[in-house]
Amino acid sequence: MRIFVLCVIVLLAACSERGGDGAAATAELHGWLDGQYRELLDFSPLTKSRLGDKSAHGELDDVSEAAQERRLQWRRDSVAAMRGRFEREALDGQGRLSWDLWEYQLQRAEADAPYRRHRYIFGRNGPQAGLPRNLISYHTVETARDMADYISRLNQSGRYLRQYLERARLAAADGIRAPSFDYERALSEIRRVTSGAPFTGGASSTGGASSRDSAPSGSGAPSTGGASSTDDSDLWRDINSKLAGLVTAGVISEAEAADYRRQARTALLTVLLPAYAAVSAWLRADRDNLPPQDQGAWALPDGAAYYQNRLQSMTTLPLTAEEIHAIGIDEVARIQAEMEDIKRQVGFQGSLRQFFTFMREDDRFYMPNTDQGRQDYIDLATAILDKMAERVPDYFGILPRAELEVRRVEAFREVAGGAAHYARGSADGSRPGVFYAHLADMRAVAVNRLENLAYHEGLPGHHMQISIQQELTDIPLFRANTGYTAYSEGWGLYSEWLAKEMGGYEDPYADFGRLSGEIWRAVRLVVDTGIHALGWSEAEAVRYALDNSPRPELSVRSEVRRYFNIPGQATAYKIGMIAIQQARARAEEALGEDFDIKAFHDTVLGAGPLPLPLLEARIDAWVEARLDARRRDDG
Repeated sequence: MRIFVLCVIVLLAACSERGGDGAAATAELHGWLDGQYRELLDFSPLTKSRLGDKSAHGELDDVSEAAQERRLQWRRDSVAAMRGRFEREALDGQGRLSWDLWEYQLQRAEADAPYRRHRYIFGRNGPQAGLPRNLISYHTVETARDMADYISRLNQSGRYLRQYLERARLAAADGIRAPSFDYERALSEIRRVTSGAPFTGGASSTGGASSRDSAPSGSGAPSTGGASSTDDSDLWRDINSKLAGLVTAGVISEAEAADYRRQARTALLTVLLPAYAAVSAWLRADRDNLPPQDQGAWALPDGAAYYQNRLQSMTTLPLTAEEIHAIGIDEVARIQAEMEDIKRQVGFQGSLRQFFTFMREDDRFYMPNTDQGRQDYIDLATAILDKMAERVPDYFGILPRAELEVRRVEAFREVAGGAAHYARGSADGSRPGVFYAHLADMRAVAVNRLENLAYHEGLPGHHMQISIQQELTDIPLFRANTGYTAYSEGWGLYSEWLAKEMGGYEDPYADFGRLSGEIWRAVRLVVDTGIHALGWSEAEAVRYALDNSPRPELSVRSEVRRYFNIPGQATAYKIGMIAIQQARARAEEALGEDFDIKAFHDTVLGAGPLPLPLLEARIDAWVEARLDARRRDDG
């Protein structure tokens, strides 16, 4: 039985893939939508930089509530203009799909608007760490103008952070506050961003500990800076590195580099640092207003409706919290039965829960908590991905061109037990995609789960899916650069499962790692809904997760806090995976020997990311087209 019914938007798109006419009208619509998307990007200079567009390289976003309302009104006007200028029925299949998605994005924006203040500001992935991450990872410096733009952004950082601070104050006035651990995380990240030159004396003030492992330093004497050193803050190290690159390339002189360094240091100390101080002061003062126990979305104003909005946004389906909770319980039981099989295969004597403890605690499943151990982890991940890359052409027709790298998360945002993640490269291939791993504590990253992580974040997972979507040439720009969590994370989890079919997980402990990854996504269905709909405490959520999965405790605690922070997001993975698996099973049953795994995967990935109902409609249309071709051949 399918886990969902088709949403209203499928009434518009169910036949969208079989239209054969309208190519000229679609080309006109796509050209117009590309222009509209470029206008939309004007609202976010940081997004432009992430996409490799330097047209606003020296600007930071306007993140005020007024700007949010302007963006929503722009979407309303754009959809109205599309309806007035084009006729949907005159378009071909791809054109109608683009039309539906442009409307869908407005529908989601309208549905989300009443809950703008419900989104926690200074927590996981907040601007306190997001801004330096954007500057370090996405602000490329190839010219003197690029460095001037970097400094321009530093000089706007005060306005940018204070706009977020005002939004946090407005939310708090409405009774909406992040969990207590988000306050602590934000304060810690700010300390780490501002530790080291030119903000403080850096690592030397902490007794000579390495810059990765030392606690944030106190108020040491500011350094004048110069060549990059281990005592530098991550931002200062990035600035010096990019300046050195310009000098080495002969773009600027040493004297010019010194002048840029002086300007950057002034901006860091007189603009960015005071803004961080203001945010820190508010966070410390507002902690006194937090409830005695961290609570889920249910406790927020209009919390039940907000959580349902988040579930629909993340899964793209009209599932209730109760339905998702029940799916999770069923999936946990099913996967535990498979885990019992592996436990017997390796000869472990004891219960499944005892096997979980063994997997968490035995040293063979962890690399040393040293710099060499961390490098070995990265090297092993790279080797796993290199081996998988050789198998990918047997299962996919469309292949990505972008390169993939494995890196450790930057010090200022690294968390012991934090979730690995993927950062997309640029569409032109100039910046590779990156699989990031949190390696602060190697006891939180079990080696037997590394294959599973590598397949999810890299190949055939996120790197493949996102790179292909960016490289498609027959879809408009907004489809190449938009994502839907259930689609992308569903694909990542499906890829973990697919990798076994592709020859991965030859070691039974690695295969147990695969099941560990899958059961964790099933646990998420139970825990996320438990927290936000059923009133579970953090302790209850942690206990359920530890009892029903072998995930290390540090990782469990970090993940559970993530679910408090982003209601509904954790449900998208398993729901998306099930949808893709069910669509494939229907296609295999309908097509029999004519089923082509390459063509199926190209159908899933070949139109860019889609809400799950539209993905189902696309796959059903592909199956019907193949059946029509077979009937003609038999005819």
